[in-house]
Amino acid sequence: MSGIQQESTDSSEAAERILGAAQKLFYRDGIRAVGMDAIKEEASVALATLYKHFSSKDELVEAYLRRRDERWRRWLEGSVENIEDPRERLLAIFDALGAWFGCEDFRGCAFINAAGEIGTDKGRAGRLAGEHKRAVRKFLGRLVADARLPEPEKIVGQLMVLVEGAIVTAYVEGDYGAARRAKEMAEVLLRQVTVH
Repeated sequence: MSGIQQESTDSSEAAERILGAAQKLFYRDGIRAVGMDAIKEEASVALATLYKHFSSKDELVEAYLRRRDERWRRWLEGSVENIEDPRERLLAIFDALGAWFGCEDFRGCAFINAAGEIGTDKGRAGRLAGEHKRAVRKFLGRLVADARLPEPEKIVGQLMVLVEGAIVTAYVEGDYGAARRAKEMAEVLLRQVTVH
């Protein structure tokens, strides 16, 4: 019995190392640039072990994106959950983005990057990128609803453009002040909808 349990623990540890290696390398270097041999080396596992857990690179990419989606959205939601005022909660998203942009390993949005490499119409990874963005939009929708803002769909769309634009500007241009400027634009937007 203990031998079976040990094998299961070792197996799950190997899977975790593989996924951790994929997360690091795919995000840092790009999905297409990273081969399974590089993942194997980074995870310190045999190639047979890698393929035992992930039968193809596509399967590993899907697992990486699913984990990234779950963790990133949990981080974003957690970064604003303790703020009482619903409007301030919306604005705090941009403070969270600014902190993320300042991280040493910031390489932009993993889903924008994946969509750029793979396309949104090709395979599961492209579809997962779209699913992630719809989930972020849904989260913004909940915050807008909590703030009882008029024309919620319109405001969510505008906020989504500010979020996405800040991420792309920070990564592509190395302009980490993009989050602050996006927040200033969001403040103007929220003032305008309050006046009307």
